[in-house]
Amino acid sequence: MERLSGLDASFLYLETARMHMHVSLVAVLDPTEAPGGYSFDRIQELIADRIHLLPPFRRRLVRVPFDLHHPVWVEDPEFDIIHHVRRVSAPAPGGRRELASLVGRITSSPLDRGRPLWEVWVIEGLKRGRYALVTKVHHAAVDGVTGASLLAHLFDLGRDAVAAPKPPPAPPDPIPTDRELVQHALLSRARQPVGMWKLARQTVKAARDVVRVRRDPETPVGATPLTAPRTRFNGSIGAQRAVAFSRVPLPAIKELKKRAGTTVNDVVLAVCAGALRRYLEAHEELPDAPLIATCPISVHGASRGPSSNKVSAMFTSLATHVDDPRARLLAIAATTRGAKEEHNAVGADMLQNWAEFAAPTTFNLASRFYSAMNLADKHRPIHNLVISNVPGPPFPLYLAGADLVAIYPMGPVMEGAGLNVTVLSYRGAVDFGFNASQSMAPDLWALAEAVPPAFDELAGAF
Repeated sequence: MERLSGLDASFLYLETARMHMHVSLVAVLDPTEAPGGYSFDRIQELIADRIHLLPPFRRRLVRVPFDLHHPVWVEDPEFDIIHHVRRVSAPAPGGRRELASLVGRITSSPLDRGRPLWEVWVIEGLKRGRYALVTKVHHAAVDGVTGASLLAHLFDLGRDAVAAPKPPPAPPDPIPTDRELVQHALLSRARQPVGMWKLARQTVKAARDVVRVRRDPETPVGATPLTAPRTRFNGSIGAQRAVAFSRVPLPAIKELKKRAGTTVNDVVLAVCAGALRRYLEAHEELPDAPLIATCPISVHGASRGPSSNKVSAMFTSLATHVDDPRARLLAIAATTRGAKEEHNAVGADMLQNWAEFAAPTTFNLASRFYSAMNLADKHRPIHNLVISNVPGPPFPLYLAGADLVAIYPMGPVMEGAGLNVTVLSYRGAVDFGFNASQSMAPDLWALAEAVPPAFDELAGAF
């Protein structure tokens, strides 16, 4: 038994009928040279053979009576892979748009909390004999970094699949009784007041540090929440998702960041900014004020504790009000430097520490009330969208002998910010996964297709 951290549990409390808190990944595979070709049964057997290497795939939730504390993870004694690995065929002709449409339908429904919080969908019938593997895992179980690390267990470094070492036989952990859960919860809660007082003092100090940083005219600053302009992506979201993909060569991005004297992440943000400008201009909706993005930051190594999510966030301007792409990239780079300074002043685990004190019932009711009353339509946006950049493997990977040719990641969309752009590098390419509330962006492919010309425009400016 392992209790969820407050941050992990917050993704459960935030979830509503319209806001699904799972992360997804679309892996496109080419079985042309796979020994024996494509076989769904072989893929299912491979996943079943490696389940013991994937803790999030074996555990299910157990709620504490009366929601006295965060839920706990337990090994599922009734686990059956038939509930988690499924197959479906893409509509003809099986191109990227047909794949994305089907992925949008798959990601539009929440995961069953009565079982381990994951699904794998095998999508057959893609062009050139390819197929796709679509994973859905609840954000309570993984963040971007831990989700990407699951690739190391599901995929192989060579075409021949390596048999996973068998786990030593062990009886499953007993499901805790209600009495045990209540006792453990009350004991844990009893220790919290001292920790809260200490954290409050740390927060006051951090706030003072941020104010000090912002008062220094020589120091760049990050973007400010609740100053974002309203766009079509900002407001109450629907339950249905639209999905689209794009790709840019990684060497070209690295060469551009070298010429510009910025970071790869700055270039990725500038490419997204350029694509958003093109998309919103085409709709005659480009605001005069710059769009603000929330960028998750991995704090693995800087954050303590057993949490599955070791993540913080920074707010950065996308400088979408700047016409010149060169000036736009340099403005973004200055803002991200300031945002990192402020993040360092606050501390890597501040978000995670405060999340520990979340009251499950109150948090969940507040999220449901906010969604049901469409309150995201009634105040200035906190931010416009989420952009997440996750490093992926630079070497080729294989699944059941098939070549992994592309990986498109997708994070969840939130009430008030119905667009998520998640980026992952793999084998000399940077793959962009776009996930949006379908009611806000039924033409999401127009945004995805604006990425290559936005990059070309940016590269031409340097």
